Amino acid sequence: MKATIVTIGDEILIGQITDTNSGFIAKGLDKIGIATHEMLSISDDKQHILDTLHLLQDTVDLVVITGGLGPTKDDVTKKTLCEYMDDTLMYDEKVLVHVTKLIEEYFKRPVSQMNKDQALVPSKCQVLFNEVGTAPGMWMEKGNTVFISLPGVPYEMKFIIENEVIPRLVTKFQRPYIVHQTLMTYGVGESLLAERIEVWEDNLPDFIRLAYLPSPFQVRLRLTARGTDEQLLKNRIFEEVEKLRPLIADCLVGLDEGENIQVMLGRLLAGKQMTIATAESCTGGKIASLLTSVAGSSAYFKGSLVCYATAVKENMLGVASDLIEQYSVVSEPVVRAMAEQAKKIFQTDFAIATTGNAGPEKGEADAEVGTVFIAVATPNRVFVEECKLGQPREKVIDRAVNKALEMVYKEILKNY
Repeated sequence: MKATIVTIGDEILIGQITDTNSGFIAKGLDKIGIATHEMLSISDDKQHILDTLHLLQDTVDLVVITGGLGPTKDDVTKKTLCEYMDDTLMYDEKVLVHVTKLIEEYFKRPVSQMNKDQALVPSKCQVLFNEVGTAPGMWMEKGNTVFISLPGVPYEMKFIIENEVIPRLVTKFQRPYIVHQTLMTYGVGESLLAERIEVWEDNLPDFIRLAYLPSPFQVRLRLTARGTDEQLLKNRIFEEVEKLRPLIADCLVGLDEGENIQVMLGRLLAGKQMTIATAESCTGGKIASLLTSVAGSSAYFKGSLVCYATAVKENMLGVASDLIEQYSVVSEPVVRAMAEQAKKIFQTDFAIATTGNAGPEKGEADAEVGTVFIAVATPNRVFVEECKLGQPREKVIDRAVNKALEMVYKEILKNY
């Protein structure tokens, strides 16, 4: 069974807003065995919408549309759908009562005709009730395709998908099962990882597919199985994961998309009742931000000092000025001192420190652009890595953050 997701709105096409609706809808459909065939973004133009509907008619089983259902004149989706379905608009009494109550009781103002017109729907559609907004969703069928139109406001769309659309789709369609398993790896690049597991990948069953999803210092391996026997799919996915584990044991950090490096590191620290702090220069607090993004991080994360300027490194962190003068602010001795001082100030078991030249210009440092020194202070020692992370600036910072977390994670696994 195939679906197409269509977002309507000039604001998406000109880059004014980012489309997050399509991803949410696709995940919801995937969970019930409906594969998204494509995602389209089109303009708020009647003919463009009509052309798209004609194009998709009978080529996919399901079309989910978001956007263009508001009260203003540029929201043309509802009228265009009505024309495409050769239908007429009529007031839905339940929606009209809801809109009236929402405007009068919540917004404390009279209901305008424009507000009332939100309750106009094609006479042949099934109304998908929107408890959290004024624009209802609509379920329409033509030929072999179901057309679902939803408001573009994300929280309204999500409510209707979860409470109206998914239950109806489950009832209406016979769907295959889709089973996913994601493995999170860290510190090994995509091409090296592919070489390492090539034989295993070549021997996967035909109904199981592997996808590589790389990001800086991290690659997600996603196994996807499709079929009619859910338990068989789960069993075979489990068997293949168990075959894969020994091949990537040194870089495997979790078996779930939510088990990223900061989650796994936090779990290690909390389990061992150990603490950590950071002193960040070129990474600008991003390491601390990732660590504290994990629920419960207050149990192990004690604090951070973003010492971007040289004077802050000296006056607040306590790095000796003659050390900086002798070796430069971007150097192994300085980052080592930064980690030692952070561990001392915050009284933690571990500390991470970064200093580098992220670019695009050299600034105060002598080091080449893209050079980053990362130090980790542990209960027993301080160790440093010098990294050449290239350009552009954003990539240097992201790579440095991920490398720092990897260094601490592997150190704790190996020695604690």
